[in-house]
Amino acid sequence: MRATTPRGNLTLATAAFLLCFSAWGMLAPLAPKLERSLELSSTQTSVMIALPVLLGSLLRVPMGVLTDRLGGRRVFTALLVYCSLPPLLVGFADSYEMLLVSGLLLGVSGAAFAVGVPFVAEWYPPQRQGQALGLYGIGTAGTAISAWSMPALFEGFGQEAAGILYSLVLLTFAAFWAVSARNAPAHEPTRTPYRKVLRSGWTLWRLALFYFVAFGGFVAMSLYLPKLLVDWFELSKTDAGARAAGFVIVAALIARPLGGRLSDRYGADRVLAISFFGVGVDAIGLSWQAADPRILPVTILCLSMAFFLGMGAGAVFKLVPELFPDSRGAVTGIVGAVGGLGGFFPPLLLGIVHDATGEYVMGFVFLVAFAWLCAGQALVTHATGAGQGRARGAPPAPG
Repeated sequence: MRATTPRGNLTLATAAFLLCFSAWGMLAPLAPKLERSLELSSTQTSVMIALPVLLGSLLRVPMGVLTDRLGGRRVFTALLVYCSLPPLLVGFADSYEMLLVSGLLLGVSGAAFAVGVPFVAEWYPPQRQGQALGLYGIGTAGTAISAWSMPALFEGFGQEAAGILYSLVLLTFAAFWAVSARNAPAHEPTRTPYRKVLRSGWTLWRLALFYFVAFGGFVAMSLYLPKLLVDWFELSKTDAGARAAGFVIVAALIARPLGGRLSDRYGADRVLAISFFGVGVDAIGLSWQAADPRILPVTILCLSMAFFLGMGAGAVFKLVPELFPDSRGAVTGIVGAVGGLGGFFPPLLLGIVHDATGEYVMGFVFLVAFAWLCAGQALVTHATGAGQGRARGAPPAPG
């Protein structure tokens, strides 16, 4: 059955993104057990968690370009087929080195975001793109699926069965996507001149900064939270994974679509300012709790931070098609890559800080600084009206 409506293709793209993201986050829920069984340091575990984020971030740029040229249907088909292979390696990895290789290959799954944004945006008019892309962002809840399912599958059926199941699900959906999904009728292959896009200057890089903190903070917290909860409260990996899944659900299923919808109505910069201010307040709370953590305050602060990070991520991608209507794929790739790198460095920083000090306080202090820097920039942009409309230096509209 072919999807020929905006809603049908949005649903398919969101499901594809969800499955790719669940593969992207396979290793993180197992990190506490793997750390103990392989006798890893916190820094080594952090590298294992962060490695998929690194490659997924870097590949968003070429994936965005390919989507502009070939269309989201073809690129997503190839990506889903590829993404069915690395989970098999995860299932049979039995050493730290094998886990690092598995994580590197899994990283390609994280590039799915740069395929879906231009694919979905082409199906909707500008005044509805914020809400549509916010709904597409529900796919980031894939990390909640892996946070909940991987420990359960690992304990119930074993590591090999978990890898095989993930692989079969992705391969099956790849076939369904190839048959059902369609590019928007208005889609035309484009070759985006990257030099012109990069000459957009601060209009482009402020979006990258915003996404570095909003999406990077979401990825870092969702991937590192199981280990954090085990270290702080000695929870089982299943319990820690379930709590991390709650963080992802709030950010991806509730806050991100809401951020896109509120941006359509009130303006993205206003939503961003509120979101980043809230993230900073929550980070102060977590830095205070880090020395003597208690489960109730930590739960409230983490869920509140999930809400603000999700709203911020939804607001950023209201601005991408609005400011760069003729180079959505390329700009999505650049902004998404920087945002992904925002999820790569914080876990490493947290691991290094914990090995050096025995606590996580300074990691959250850095988040406060970045979040309030972004809040201030969003307020300035909103007050001056800078960066609204077409970005200077972006390729002109056809015709």
